[in-house]
Amino acid sequence: MSMTKYTKLERNWVMYDVGNSALVLLNTSIVPIYFNAINTGASAAELVSAWANAQTVASLVVALLMPVLGSLADYAGNKIKFFIGFFLTGLVLCFAQAIPMGALPFLVAYVVCTIGLNSSMTFYDAMLTDVTTDERMDMVSSSGYAWGYVGSTIPFIVCLALIFGGPALLGLDSMLCTRLSFVITGAWWLAFTVPLIRTYRQRFGKERGEGETLGKICANTFSGLAKTMRSIAKDRTLIVYMLAFFFYIDGVHTVISLATSYGAALGIDSTQLVLALLVTQFVAFPSAIAYGKLAGRFGTLRMIIAAVVAYCGIVLFAAFALKTATEFWILAILVGLFQGGIQALSRSYFGKLVPKERSNEYYGFFDIFGRYASVMGTFLVSVITAATGSANLGVLSIGILLVVGLVLLLTLPDARSRA
Repeated sequence: MSMTKYTKLERNWVMYDVGNSALVLLNTSIVPIYFNAINTGASAAELVSAWANAQTVASLVVALLMPVLGSLADYAGNKIKFFIGFFLTGLVLCFAQAIPMGALPFLVAYVVCTIGLNSSMTFYDAMLTDVTTDERMDMVSSSGYAWGYVGSTIPFIVCLALIFGGPALLGLDSMLCTRLSFVITGAWWLAFTVPLIRTYRQRFGKERGEGETLGKICANTFSGLAKTMRSIAKDRTLIVYMLAFFFYIDGVHTVISLATSYGAALGIDSTQLVLALLVTQFVAFPSAIAYGKLAGRFGTLRMIIAAVVAYCGIVLFAAFALKTATEFWILAILVGLFQGGIQALSRSYFGKLVPKERSNEYYGFFDIFGRYASVMGTFLVSVITAATGSANLGVLSIGILLVVGLVLLLTLPDARSRA
């Protein structure tokens, strides 16, 4: 799938995935290992629990903010302003993590950075309805994840080369090299965000009434949220899909966010963990593109269901079979095959169901379901791991959520009939 097939705006939208995916990759690979290194004296269960709690707090804040801010962003011209604000918040805190600090201050900086990153991605997702058409939405959304996966490996490889080669070749401290990774990743994120900021124009939006004050807009925002909730509740396909998404994306996000921390807790060498996750990115690139094409042939919903079934198998493998570095490599490849596809099609399927002029408001509610699911998943893993002292049982609990999501998806009509 050549990038030349896209419009300039579509390409620039995809480029933001290339930029933010570099930070996502850093956060799921190097950052947990770095946190474990500065959090000396903690047990494996305590490390997994602390990292899960950080993910929970970040997800909870985003879930609380997005419906209200999303509704405000639906006013014409506002979407880009909110996007820039949260992007800059995440960027500044990304750079701040390069400052030497203790485990707790670092965790706070990480949480705020994650809030900025994930919030900007909510507004970015809502931009999809402005940058392309319903017919091209699966393809463009899948390409965002696909190019994000492969593009993010470039700064990641530079960071790995610095971390592993810096001490020997440059005489730098390994911890300093790790901290410099935040600077490299932040610069990459900035470079691939500027084109979107320069070219994006909000096509669909609510117009501000003549003489409408800020107070009136805020009041309309809350009344609009109530109206949207009623509209969602009356639309069976939409509400069932959002409930299903709540459960199955929980499993996906939890597996992604805790994989490295879980592997490190099992004693797998950090080099093996990082390299295996790098392979995940290369596997995910063609897989995400293939998912976009297969959705056009078999239907978006059917391909989402196939990915959820696959994730059920992945969780079982992680809970019962994952012991060595080789098995972690197998896990990483399996995740790569389905990770991009399920995220991309979930985003585009929802975008086809909602009114375009209120996309940010709807995506705000969509984000509630996604972020609260992440809260539930990481909290569940944290509680069960802490209560039993077994990270394996914590991982196994993710499977329950995936099964519930799968059952709900199976009650929906074929995606071709609606999207």
